[in-house]
Amino acid sequence: MPLAVMIQGTASDVGKSVLVAGLCRIFAQDGMRTAPFKSQNMALNSGITPDGKEMGRAQIFQAEAAGIAPDVRMNPVLLKPTSDCQAQVVLMGKVASNMDAVSYHNYKPQLRTQIQQTYQSLASEYDVMVLEGAGSPAEINLRDRDIVNMGMAELAECPVILVADIDRGGVFAAIYGTIALLLAHEKWRVKGVIINKFRGDKALLYSGIEQIEALTGVPVLGVMPWLKVDLEDEDSVVLERGKYDEVTPKDIDVAVIQLPYMSNFTDFNALAAQPDVRLRYVTQPHELENCDLIILPGSKNTLSDLQWLRERGLEPTLHAHHRSGGMVVGICGGYQMLGRHIYDSVESELAEMPGVGLLDVTTHFASVKTTTRVVGRTLPGGISAEMAYDIAGYEIHMGETQRGPHVRPFARLEVCNAQPYDSLDGATDESGNVLGTYLHGIFDNGEFTRALIDNLRVRQGLAAWSGERFDYQQYKQQQFDILASAMRENIDIARIYQIMHEHQEQPCT
Repeated sequence: MPLAVMIQGTASDVGKSVLVAGLCRIFAQDGMRTAPFKSQNMALNSGITPDGKEMGRAQIFQAEAAGIAPDVRMNPVLLKPTSDCQAQVVLMGKVASNMDAVSYHNYKPQLRTQIQQTYQSLASEYDVMVLEGAGSPAEINLRDRDIVNMGMAELAECPVILVADIDRGGVFAAIYGTIALLLAHEKWRVKGVIINKFRGDKALLYSGIEQIEALTGVPVLGVMPWLKVDLEDEDSVVLERGKYDEVTPKDIDVAVIQLPYMSNFTDFNALAAQPDVRLRYVTQPHELENCDLIILPGSKNTLSDLQWLRERGLEPTLHAHHRSGGMVVGICGGYQMLGRHIYDSVESELAEMPGVGLLDVTTHFASVKTTTRVVGRTLPGGISAEMAYDIAGYEIHMGETQRGPHVRPFARLEVCNAQPYDSLDGATDESGNVLGTYLHGIFDNGEFTRALIDNLRVRQGLAAWSGERFDYQQYKQQQFDILASAMRENIDIARIYQIMHEHQEQPCT
């Protein structure tokens, strides 16, 4: 078996996903074939593997950090909430069923053997495995059927490093309380602690670190500072923490409507990273005033989110923006909402609903989910001006959309899941100001995105961007390197290697 280590947290959103990505990068830089693994992910942020399987985006960006292609075995179970009590269960990249929380909790023991076999299959191909937990291992009400924290660490026979977020306060209580609630054989696995998101002078922490090490018997392996590193977040909780509350004015203002069941919010990271774009997430009509582009994102419950949009009074603002010549883009569920009508017998208790009506399209939901990675080319005209651009992206949807006579397709798709393909995607209206597409990741395509932004600049009376061309893929690689460098500087990586080797030689029985 390869070397392995698992990153668990004292709570959700303590930075586990990012630190796993950093370790993947470090081990890959050191010449080790490295893969991430998270047995169960709960998120509306997902992506598609090269062979058309759906998995959590966190493991996809961790695979990018390791320099490898995403593999559905890195995230065998994905839970996508459809309401407060229901979730779609995606097993090995395909929809298995919809379950409520109690039903899924009772179902988890049936998954243990498959998860263990999946992990072993993936691990047999790599030198190092970096595992990620979920929430906290101290969720004692879930311990008996745990498959993602200590339960997974036992299946993988690997040591655990506990991550605690000092920015939210109470870091030493969180560390002590988490370890105190573990059973003896679980405590044995915890070989180190990382304190994350620290701001200030580390000297102020030293006395606390000495005391927590004495109290728990577990060494603190490092204190990570609050990093200004631009990487994908696992879920949209970061929006609630104000990650995109940027007040610095930029030439172009983009507003994304923050739907309650918004999916794949990382679609817009590439836009937010553009040097002349300010990107905001909004929930109120007045927040859409004076923006250059409004985006309706994807949704895991399209009709429910469309109803919410109407209740918030956002629909008239969308129409006013369009009448004034403003641009509107809908991605996946947002594309469906922009149409004339949606018929749904799959996602929502609502059977049908009229759409916003900015695009002459109609959507019928189906029980079979489309999960594809595609390559194609935009068709000239519309929102990205008169040129055609090479594009790539991925589709995750359960609807089929028919175009009416008053729209034209957005793009021709030529490759699907690495196979030759010929299909049309999306729609643009006759004014050229409204675009709908099923393609997630559309803004990762640099030439297309630059053309779109320059079109917005020209409308504002500004010249096209004359600065250095922005390469988002190169930018992401730079961010991974910045993260890895900071972790080498602030965490005892040599000790982590030692922990993995010691555990490989003498695993717990």
